[in-house]
Amino acid sequence: MPELRRSSATATRITRKLLERAPIPSPSSNDDKEERGRVLVVGGALSLPGAVVLAGIAALRAGAGKLQIATCKSIAPLVGISVPESLSLGLDETKDGIISATAASALSPLIQRADVLLIGPGMNGTDEEKQFVRSVLRASTNIPVILDAGALQILEDDPAALRELEGNAVITPHAREMARITGIDAREVTANAERVAREAAKSLNAVVALKGSETFIATPDGDLFRYDKGDVGLATSGSGDALAGVVAGLVARGASLLNATLWAVFLHGEAGNRLANKIGRVGYLARELLDEIPHAARAVRR
Repeated sequence: MPELRRSSATATRITRKLLERAPIPSPSSNDDKEERGRVLVVGGALSLPGAVVLAGIAALRAGAGKLQIATCKSIAPLVGISVPESLSLGLDETKDGIISATAASALSPLIQRADVLLIGPGMNGTDEEKQFVRSVLRASTNIPVILDAGALQILEDDPAALRELEGNAVITPHAREMARITGIDAREVTANAERVAREAAKSLNAVVALKGSETFIATPDGDLFRYDKGDVGLATSGSGDALAGVVAGLVARGASLLNATLWAVFLHGEAGNRLANKIGRVGYLARELLDEIPHAARAVRR
């Protein structure tokens, strides 16, 4: 797939016309689910079982062919019932109801079969979880990795944690998460989002989607894009899990990390706009975004 390049210091707006030049693979009538790739979503905690559900369904709504979800053993059956389309793996957990640091080895068979890994939804960023994330990243150097939510906190302690992925990673922080990663005040992150996103992408060697009222997408090579058509309703619980899942689903289908992120941010925003027209600017739920993703994608293709 062609990938857009931009050398200008000014961010390029993400529009339908731009996405026409950054297409995502379209399945043929002869393709089966294997052709559209397998997503592995890892995360969750006893207190946050729904995040991996939202992310996993979002990946399927983005067109991924197969889904695997790995989460705490005590909630894995509930996750499997909530997403019957997915394989559900229960991981060892601590007495506090978070994934144990020793659980990474159980993921090896799923990682070997996956086309993309999404890690972090529903995780809290505890020291135990950080150890787990480090182990999983070391085992995932052959596939693209999307880090979201609790998994992002590994970068606060270890900015070089993504080095072994050699640029094959996307991170999806909001301003407060980026503040913890960079040590910059959250208000400064918001006020200087373009610069912060670009510098973080270069220093972390990853595609960065810095979420906010405007979302900025930066690459390690200095390319910068922005989406400014989202609305306040997207700032709702679980919305970020949905976005990360869409990125993963598009990568599974064969899109480059940059193109998948551009499309995911646009589709996520347009899904929110569709719901705003139906329901109102605020009050719709993250789970309702999921059903709108295929409709938003079809509208772009038209």
